[in-house]
Amino acid sequence: MILSASRRTDIPNYYSEWFINRIREGYLYVRNPMNVHQISRIHISPDIVDCIVFWTKNPMPMMDQLDDLKGYNYYFQFTLTGYGKDIEPHLPDKRKVLMDVFRRLSSRAGNGRVIWRYDPIFFTDRYTPEYHVKAFREIAEALQGYTDKVVISFMDLYAKTQKHMKDIRMIQLKNEIFYEFVSELSAIARKNKIKITSCAEKLDLSSFGVCHNCCIDREVIEKITGYKIGGKKDKNQREECGCIESIETGTYDTCPNACKYCYANDSLEKVIRNRQLYDPYSPLLCGAVTEKDKITERRVKVLKEGQISLFS
Repeated sequence: MILSASRRTDIPNYYSEWFINRIREGYLYVRNPMNVHQISRIHISPDIVDCIVFWTKNPMPMMDQLDDLKGYNYYFQFTLTGYGKDIEPHLPDKRKVLMDVFRRLSSRAGNGRVIWRYDPIFFTDRYTPEYHVKAFREIAEALQGYTDKVVISFMDLYAKTQKHMKDIRMIQLKNEIFYEFVSELSAIARKNKIKITSCAEKLDLSSFGVCHNCCIDREVIEKITGYKIGGKKDKNQREECGCIESIETGTYDTCPNACKYCYANDSLEKVIRNRQLYDPYSPLLCGAVTEKDKITERRVKVLKEGQISLFS
C-alpha cells in the first residue's frame, strides 16, 4: 500500500513526532471525516507499506528523524512558492530558510526523493505573471541539482478556498499571456535541468514541454522501490487526477500553515481547537478514542507485482 502523509495537513512540519511514533508502533488510527465515529486501524510496518508520500511546506522539524524511516521507501513533495506572508502567513522566509532546507533534505534523501511543487498558481495585482516568473527562476536556480522535477498547477476554487480567498481579487489572464507564461516557466525549468509537469490540469500543456503529472506517482514509486507497482487510479480524487490509490493518514482542520488557498482547513479556530488535542503518543492525530467510536481493522495489501527488468 501507499501511505499519503498527507493531503490534509503538513505532517513533516507539525506532526513528525506523532508519525515517527506510529512508525515505531507499526500502526495508526484514522478517523473517517464523513463518519466521525468510524475509525480505521491501519497496519504500517515495512512489510506492508510500499512507499510513503510526504506533502510539506517545511520538513525541517523532521530532518533529524529520517533515520527512523530506514526500511521504508518514501519521497517528499515540497511546496516552495514565491508567495509572501499575505498568502502563506506561517512559513519561514523562503530565501533565508526554506531554499536551504530543501537542499539539505535532498542531500539527505536524494534528489529523486524530493519533488518541488510551485503550486497553486494564481494571479493578482501583486502576483503578476512577471512576479511568478521571477520567483520561479530564483527558486529553480537555487534548487538546480537538488531535484529532478517541478510540479505546477493553477488555482481551483473549492468551497473552503473561496472563503479563505474572499478578500483576494484574482485576475484571469488572456490566453496568449497565459500560454506565454507557461512557456517561460518551462524554459526556466529546462535551463536548470528540472522536468516540469502539471497536477490535475484539464489543459494539455505538452506543446510547452509540460507533461501531466501524478502526485502519488506509479513511475516515481517504481523507481524508488525497484519493483513494479499494481494499484488502480484513486477513485476518491478528481477526474483529472492520475494518482494511484493510497491510504490517507492525516486529519482535516489541523494544519497551522494557514495558507489562504488551503482546501483542508475550514477555519483557523478549528485548527486551534484540534491542535489542543494533539498527543504525539496517541494512535489518532489530534484526537482521542471515545466510547462512541467503532474501530475497524482496515484491509491493506502490498502493491508489489515483481522486480523491474533491466531490459523493460
